[in-house]
Amino acid sequence: MVKKWKIILVMGAVISVIVLGFLSVTLANKKPTVVVVLKAMDSEYWKIMKAGIEKGFKDFGINGKVLVPSDATPNAQVELLSKTYKEKPDIIITAPYSSSVGPTLENFTDVPILLIDTDLTVKNKTAYIGTDNDDLGQKAGAFLASQLQPGDKVAIIGGDISFSVFRERVDGAALSLQNAGIEVAYTKTGVSDDPKAVQKAISIALRDHPDIKGVVTSHDTIAFSVIKEFEEQGLLIPVIGPDGLTEMLKLIADETLPGTMAQNPYDMGYLSVETAMKVIQGKNVEPFVDSGVDIILKENAQQRLNFYEKLVK
Repeated sequence: MVKKWKIILVMGAVISVIVLGFLSVTLANKKPTVVVVLKAMDSEYWKIMKAGIEKGFKDFGINGKVLVPSDATPNAQVELLSKTYKEKPDIIITAPYSSSVGPTLENFTDVPILLIDTDLTVKNKTAYIGTDNDDLGQKAGAFLASQLQPGDKVAIIGGDISFSVFRERVDGAALSLQNAGIEVAYTKTGVSDDPKAVQKAISIALRDHPDIKGVVTSHDTIAFSVIKEFEEQGLLIPVIGPDGLTEMLKLIADETLPGTMAQNPYDMGYLSVETAMKVIQGKNVEPFVDSGVDIILKENAQQRLNFYEKLVK
């Protein structure tokens, strides 16, 4: 009888070792889960970022997915974020639509939150990965100033400055232009991406200040519409948009424009996943991970254009 119990105990111990070993291997092989909730997927900017994110998923062995809200509104994004949080991924990365998304993110107390593209002041944010938009604006203004002479007049055309991204770029550009001795003769913000709205803004600028020598915009969509308006009027006036997307790159490659500033949405996406992996591994991460700003000139425009066109084809 004693011998029989010894056999049972030994067998039980062996089974326990096998089960624990199996569970250990299974858990070791389990990929961490990361969910990225962006604002939209209706422009090449987001498509390029998505490509960088997916490359990060592959390189770091992450079970990840990229989601976008059904509508490009804060409420739709909040709904999607809340649904994502209930699934309890290891990390949530999001590009918040606006500051109104912040209170929802602050309720996510047991899942680390990384912000990408747009920074917010939320108490449980682990890190922001993206562009220093004030620096981007300053560099855009400085680049335009380098094409002009002290005392020349310029215009700044910006989007809705309730979005910190646009506000910081406009403020940064104004500061560096003034420091260079360039007069900011006309500033118009709150301009929509509708070409008619941009046309109206730049027409007023030219009417009131016909001697304007350059324009800085808060983003490339507005910049491209300004350029089209100048072309129709036969004006050769430099326009700086700070995104560096393909339409602007083409204009630089064919020497229609002298150059521009460029964000790095692909790097931004990749770095966000790399940062997520560090957090999962328990490593310390910087609160701001800078994805950088590049100056695009004729010499490097075609190379970047070729890279982007492969990602968004």
